[in-house]
Amino acid sequence: MTDSAPAADARPVPGSDDVSRFFWAAAAEHRLVLQRCTSCTKLQYPPEVCCVHCQAEEFELADVAGRGVIYSFAVVDRPLHAGFVDALPYTVVFVELDDQPGLRMIANLVETPPGVELRCGMAVEVLFEERGSVTMPQFRLADVDR
Repeated sequence: MTDSAPAADARPVPGSDDVSRFFWAAAAEHRLVLQRCTSCTKLQYPPEVCCVHCQAEEFELADVAGRGVIYSFAVVDRPLHAGFVDALPYTVVFVELDDQPGLRMIANLVETPPGVELRCGMAVEVLFEERGSVTMPQFRLADVDR
C-alpha cells in the first residue's frame, strides 16, 4: 500500500478585493451575504462600488437564504481552462434567488443525482465547496433524494 496525497485542485479560484472581501469572508463561514443598498433597499450580486439600481454608494450587508430556482443553465463538456479538464462535465447555473425578484447569481450545480433531467424553474439551495484557500458558494437541487 502506498500513501499518496490527493492531487491539488487545479481549477482556478476567484480573487478577493476591497469590494468583494466581505462576500468571500462570509462564504468561508458558510454564509451567503450580499450587499443591500441603504437608499433603495435592493440586494445586488455581484458586489459593486455603487448600486446597480439607483447608483447610491452606501450599502449594508445582508445574509440571504440561499434558496431559489434555476433561471438558466449550461452543461460544460469542453475544458475552457486546463484546470477544469478533470471536472468535466459540470453544470453552470444562473439562479434567481427567492430573496428578491430578478436577483440572480451564477455558480456551479453540484451533487445532482444520476438520471435527473434539469430544467428551468427547479428549486435549488446554496452549499459551500472548499477549493484550496477559497470557499465557493455552489448550488444543489433542493428536495431531491441523495
